[in-house]
Amino acid sequence: MRVALLSKEFPPEIYGGAGIHVQCMAAALAPLVDLEVHCFGTERPTDPSMEVFAYQPWERLEGDAPLLGALRAMSVDLCMAAALEGVDVVHSHTWYANWAGYLAHILYDVPHVVTVHSLEPLRPWKAEQLGAGYRLSSLCERMGVEGANAIVAVSNAVARDISACYPLADPSRITVIPNAVDPEEFRPDPRTDVLERYGIDTGRPNVVFFGRVTRQKGIGHLLNAFRDLDPGIQLVLRAGAADTAELSREVAEGVHRLNEERGGVIWIKESLERDELAQLLSHATVVCVPSVYEPSGMVNMEAMACEAPVVASAVGGIPEIVVDGVTGLLVHFEPRSASDSEPADPVAYAHDLAAALNRVIGDPALAEKLGQAGRRRVVEQFSWTAVGRRTVELYRSLLA
Repeated sequence: MRVALLSKEFPPEIYGGAGIHVQCMAAALAPLVDLEVHCFGTERPTDPSMEVFAYQPWERLEGDAPLLGALRAMSVDLCMAAALEGVDVVHSHTWYANWAGYLAHILYDVPHVVTVHSLEPLRPWKAEQLGAGYRLSSLCERMGVEGANAIVAVSNAVARDISACYPLADPSRITVIPNAVDPEEFRPDPRTDVLERYGIDTGRPNVVFFGRVTRQKGIGHLLNAFRDLDPGIQLVLRAGAADTAELSREVAEGVHRLNEERGGVIWIKESLERDELAQLLSHATVVCVPSVYEPSGMVNMEAMACEAPVVASAVGGIPEIVVDGVTGLLVHFEPRSASDSEPADPVAYAHDLAAALNRVIGDPALAEKLGQAGRRRVVEQFSWTAVGRRTVELYRSLLA
């Protein structure tokens, strides 16, 4: 069976959870199928286990206008689609590649599988990043999802959201296959060289945030919550480039104000290797995931695998990973409306985040108990080997 994975991200160019998912999925599928990966960017190193093809956007689409980002993605999709003749199954990830899968299905009459990591209608802040291109990203996603032969949702919450956002998508085509994590790659690490490199005081409690600087991840609400924590507590942000220059300035100003008021905020802007991230998570007193929208949230699994207790918002697929009071604490979240994921009461939400963080930090026995239970849950419930097998079974059912 010849399978083509379609993705914007693939190593070494990865910036988010969907890219990590595709990387791990490819490794799980490679022993089971004849695999090729089609991605955005520069030529990739040779991989003996699979073929990897990379594509650049059309040169005539250069410029700074936000909407050009969506047009560039669509130009890559056209190049991808032209290269997919002869495959048995195409499997696209995120709106960036959904249109390529949709076109391949039409052109070559092959099954198209879409994995939904998030949904554009539930991410209205993307309009800040893409401008009018947000209409194109939404179009690419809608065409891909509604025209797919099979839709993989990474959580039950996502499955419900798919039906709500795209009622024309056949519910019988939706299958839930959760994200996973490699518990050998993410495991407790006693070393401290990464912490020392960034000036993290191992003798003080620390709250770790790991994620993109986007409104979806709720970093601004965490900065507000940090004011209600003891001044002796450190806040470690592993957060890279922001969606927009405006958001970058907003977060930078928030970090600056906090450091002037109380200090203890450490912002790691560069990417970390997985072993470095595992060390950071292993030494976290608590990992905070304050997302306002989160279809799954792989960072929860990664933190739990490293025996870090988690405080997370009770949104999307997070409650399917973090068991409240068992592997972490969930913070109640009420959005402004069905179409606006920001908290209805931002002050109350920040206060509730702080209360949960203070509870875990102030009770080392509870933190240890939550961390140990978290790793057990990851090992028992979330395996890439199982995800790979279930995905191949789905491919076979489409070819039967």
